Amino acid sequence: MLTLQSQHGTGRYCDSVSRRSFLRIGGLAMGGLAMPQLLAAADRAAAPVKSGGLGHKAVIMIYMPGGPPHQDMYDLKRDVAAEIRGEFSPIPTNVDGIEVCELLPKLAKMMDKLVPIRSIVGAKDRHESFQCMTGRLNESLPPGGWPEMGAVVSRAQSSARAGVPPFMALSPRMQHRPYNNGTPGFLGPSHAPFTPEAEGKDDLVLQGITLERLADRRRLLGSIDRFRRAADAEGMMEGADIYTQQAFGILTSSQLADALNLAKEDPAIVARYGTGTTRHQGDGAPRINQQFLLARRLVEAGVRCVSLSYSFWDWHGQNFKSARQNLPDFDMAMSALVEDLHQRGLDKDVTVIAWGEFGRSPRINKDAGRDHWPNVSCALLAGGGMRTGQIIGSTTRDGGEAKDRPVHFQDVFATLYRNLGIDVGHATVNDLSGRPRFLIDPAYKALPELV
Repeated sequence: MLTLQSQHGTGRYCDSVSRRSFLRIGGLAMGGLAMPQLLAAADRAAAPVKSGGLGHKAVIMIYMPGGPPHQDMYDLKRDVAAEIRGEFSPIPTNVDGIEVCELLPKLAKMMDKLVPIRSIVGAKDRHESFQCMTGRLNESLPPGGWPEMGAVVSRAQSSARAGVPPFMALSPRMQHRPYNNGTPGFLGPSHAPFTPEAEGKDDLVLQGITLERLADRRRLLGSIDRFRRAADAEGMMEGADIYTQQAFGILTSSQLADALNLAKEDPAIVARYGTGTTRHQGDGAPRINQQFLLARRLVEAGVRCVSLSYSFWDWHGQNFKSARQNLPDFDMAMSALVEDLHQRGLDKDVTVIAWGEFGRSPRINKDAGRDHWPNVSCALLAGGGMRTGQIIGSTTRDGGEAKDRPVHFQDVFATLYRNLGIDVGHATVNDLSGRPRFLIDPAYKALPELV
């Protein structure tokens, strides 16, 4: 059976459906939230998109819980005091004038396919995924809250392929609740992500239910639907059949289950991504390299937005020891993903972003760590048909402030939406009161350097 379960703890949506409620498709439970309702959507509109080899546009969002150290990754400072500079040396990349940390040699060799941003601004000192997933601050929220990008894409563009959901979240449940992500906000449960955790992959196939028995249940469900439509004087149930067909399509199609089955991948490619560890890091996520590969397989299967959470980056102590454990794994997984996209001709269609909620303090503390620093942080972009092989922005001598070209979170989101073919200058989604809401604030625009 397919289990859909929220990652956000207790509480209820505005329609009184519990965030912890679930649906098991194999049993086709007909009370509460039905699978056809999860798949139903109306009035979807998006700008036309020219797709390459993939056939649709997609985004892979890599959230790095805790805030990675920008000055130990893409913005190393050579000529400053040791208590600011740290232990690592910069190395040249395959793009003249761009240097990165010595622990990122694979990314250094493909810098022509990447865009580090050194001057992300607009963060708050909060350990939460909200801004990385919505582009907005978690304050003065509309009823229901702002939706994550994947939910907006689900609402605006629907499924790219029958039987495959538009939005999937691979992030596990993390101990620090604000790290958890995968919320549809005011767009509601019909645009929540599918969240197949590792132990739930078997739920994507029929367990002990033959297709013949499933067909019997389909006929029963059809009878109930016909009764409901007959009782609906307003005809509001018209169109339910197509969503029921989509629900059964997920069960009877192997695309989604196959995408999540790494046994179907070339072992040499699996090995190229590395393994990391399935053990949770701190109160954040595990460092699972193969989730990067799963994300690639899912967008190939037809998913439009895949989000994942990778490791734990809140290093108030032993910053450099932690970096030596984490950066090589990140280097391996991220470089393998970008290389895969280019080798498969998907680099024009799939945009990748990796970032955390804020940066780290310029000065190293007494515990050899770096503390929270919302003033400036970093991001790494790839794919999407963007002009790669460049650095955007710079910081002051100590890495503490944006020196030039400050880039707001919403500027990045405007770029991501543009790459998906969604015009943020015109596209809106209605909140719970029916008020149309722009996807980002009108003051922010896609980064012209990348267009």
